[in-house]
Amino acid sequence: MQPRQGIVEIFSTFVQFEADQFSGWATDAKLRRSMKVCLTGSLTEKSDTFWAVYWYKVWQNESSTVAIAHISAYLQEVCYWTARKFALKFATQSSLADCFQMAIAHINKILKTFNPQYSSHLKSYAELAFESIIKDVLRLRKEANICSDWALLHKLSRKRLVQSLQNAGFNAQSIESYILAWECFKELHTGDNTKIRQLTKPDVLTWEAITNLYNVERLSRLSSPTAAVNQKTIESWILSSAKAARTFLYPKIVSADAPLKEDDGNLLEILPANWQTSLLTEIIEQEEAANARNQQAQLNEFLHQAIAAMDAKSQQLLQAYYGQKLTQTEVAAQLEIKQYTVSRRLSSIKKSLLLTLTQWSQNTLHISHKSDVIDTINTSLEEWLKVQYSHTFGAGVGSRE
Repeated sequence: MQPRQGIVEIFSTFVQFEADQFSGWATDAKLRRSMKVCLTGSLTEKSDTFWAVYWYKVWQNESSTVAIAHISAYLQEVCYWTARKFALKFATQSSLADCFQMAIAHINKILKTFNPQYSSHLKSYAELAFESIIKDVLRLRKEANICSDWALLHKLSRKRLVQSLQNAGFNAQSIESYILAWECFKELHTGDNTKIRQLTKPDVLTWEAITNLYNVERLSRLSSPTAAVNQKTIESWILSSAKAARTFLYPKIVSADAPLKEDDGNLLEILPANWQTSLLTEIIEQEEAANARNQQAQLNEFLHQAIAAMDAKSQQLLQAYYGQKLTQTEVAAQLEIKQYTVSRRLSSIKKSLLLTLTQWSQNTLHISHKSDVIDTINTSLEEWLKVQYSHTFGAGVGSRE
């Protein structure tokens, strides 16, 4: 992949694929003009990390579509390399382009959980988030691929099916009828529970029983009982429910820079320009930036000291796992221990670091120990370990940058 040069290019270009391979960078003219305007109004050309946080705060304050497009452009490389790792590992399931679109389509989700107070590196945070997103999508797709429609309906929760039907455009009265039919189906068509994934279509007698049960239950279960229905109607409702569920749970992913129609441009070109550049000097003031750098330096020093205080074996394990980026199996072979021992020690080390880090954050930064905050700190700790060891590999465990 050819690296991008300059702030304007980094925040206005997008990966192009050809035959599932990187083929170049596509420039969005609107985003290019946007960045040039910002740089013209800035006294000095700041780093890409500054602009990443800047556009994050514009998005946060204004729900700006232009801001999220800039961030999407900024995260193209990290998304590409994360997707490539999964595509190589699961080549039979999804292509590189598929994995890339799975991840990049969830930029909004990433921004909603990102907090610059706990993590100053949006790229590192996004890498972890992209990994989690792709894993979840691949898992769900695999589950859907090996499930028949009848099995999928058995695995669905009532809430998910209601959401699926609402997403498909059914009205409240129809949804109520479909849900009752689905409940009758689940009650009477169980099949072999040991082979639920390959559950087959109900036979004629089962369809008849499902229909009869529905016609009885509708009188007491529906808020506005409708007329009795026949077997064909029940079957069509059940199949429509399955189709709606697949569409809702496993939607087709469309890239924001994918062409709409011939000569119609792309989604990015029709984004509204309802944004302002007046926040440029207000978003990150010099005092706030200085405080953030000071806190980051304190955090780095604290974690370096915590790691340096660990025993040699724990330090070796961290260096092998995060510095050399070995798998747990490879770490076990290198350190001549069992894989499950590696897993347990890693969990123990990170649990210990998380405990000391949350105590430090409360005492130093006055951050409460709420569960959502601890989850965020845990994610930031994982990010910090990856970043620090990738920078210090070869210079010794716990060494400074």
